[in-house]
Amino acid sequence: QVQLVESGGGLVQAGGSLRLSCAASGRTFSSYAMGWFRQAPGKEREFVARINWSGGSTYYADSVKGRFTISRDNAKNTVYLQMNSLKPEDTAVYYCAARRGSTAPATIFGYDYWGQGTQVTVSS
Repeated sequence: QVQLVESGGGLVQAGGSLRLSCAASGRTFSSYAMGWFRQAPGKEREFVARINWSGGSTYYADSVKGRFTISRDNAKNTVYLQMNSLKPEDTAVYYCAARRGSTAPATIFGYDYWGQGTQVTVSS
């Protein structure tokens, strides 16, 4: 069992930056590939970014490519999402998710554990 707790959300002006963190319980964090997702009001949850078990491979949704960076620190059992040049359309609840194995899909399906989410609001 893995528990995921997101933090770092908040209110920021357009053009600003935030760094989200997702802390995982357990001693097998490096056995999991990780993903970040988001869900805006009235919309479906969508993929944002994923990272493989070692951090050596990442993949992004087109909407955030070049602005967001996913990374992980296996010694700290934490995955991060650095968000720069934020836009009002980035406003959403952001979730991290874990999938046992070396890599993870760029969809909401196939993940084993999910966090409770952290709210990000970008004002114009």
